[in-house]
Amino acid sequence: MSGFVDLQVNGYGGIDFNSDNVTVAEIEQACVRLRSAGTHAFLPTIITADLDAMCRRISQVVDAIESSSLASELVAGIHVEGPFISREPGYVGAHPVAAVCDASIDAVSRLLDAGRGYVRLVTLAPEVNGAARVIQFLTDQGIVVSGGHSNASIDQLCAGLDAGMAMFTHLGNGCPVTMHRHDNIINRVLSLADRMMISLIADGHHVPWFAMRNYLNSIPESNVVIVTDAISAAGLGPGKHRLGDQWVEVDESLAAWGEGRKQFAGCATEMNQMSAMLASNHIATPEQVHRWTTENPGRVLKGVRYLF
Repeated sequence: MSGFVDLQVNGYGGIDFNSDNVTVAEIEQACVRLRSAGTHAFLPTIITADLDAMCRRISQVVDAIESSSLASELVAGIHVEGPFISREPGYVGAHPVAAVCDASIDAVSRLLDAGRGYVRLVTLAPEVNGAARVIQFLTDQGIVVSGGHSNASIDQLCAGLDAGMAMFTHLGNGCPVTMHRHDNIINRVLSLADRMMISLIADGHHVPWFAMRNYLNSIPESNVVIVTDAISAAGLGPGKHRLGDQWVEVDESLAAWGEGRKQFAGCATEMNQMSAMLASNHIATPEQVHRWTTENPGRVLKGVRYLF
């Protein structure tokens, strides 16, 4: 696989995968633009909403995969991020708190049924009620489970890993600005970095470059995955854009802010830009960038048994 593999794309080029009325033609349009920017495989990411809305949005992506040769070539599956995440302020991020819920086999089965076999990755918080059972259920089907939007303790993270959790989503994000100086979710995850893949948003906003260097020094190179967490604004520049049921404002530096500018809401930076910045900020060699943006996420697409 020669191009970028992006495991977290909420939208791109004006197309929002979390819209209730995104069309096959629009998903094809996003595919064209992503391919022109060097991405050859990606996971449209459906974020927390009420279950009916999430199922509709997942089904829309599947319709594109099954009816469009272009979409079937580039869309490698679906990433479901939520709704089984922490309700705590900061940890919930830009996800709507009212739609967050406990994990259950019934609820996740509805999401998988809507995905018709194309769900490849599920992000949940391992501390939520029912998480261990759902992690085991998904892992048994070869679906990769990633922790995220979580304030799990060490014991809860280890319980998730023991149940089959194999990854952590966008470390350093989906958490409050103010946390305990030592005992926090970032340090807990880094202490277990040899047991899971860890994705990072490398735009210089979500994680400052000095912190990115520290994180990467703590994570085995084979466990690093770079994601864009791109929203519909990616590739369009500054302005106001839709992300699901909310507006996101992209500033001049391409930071994407949720309403009230209290937290980031996805990302407007493209993978080719991230790759260039990783190199120009002396964070990674070209070989490392290729491993983190292509090889390692490619393993995730193959399922749990290929990760370790």
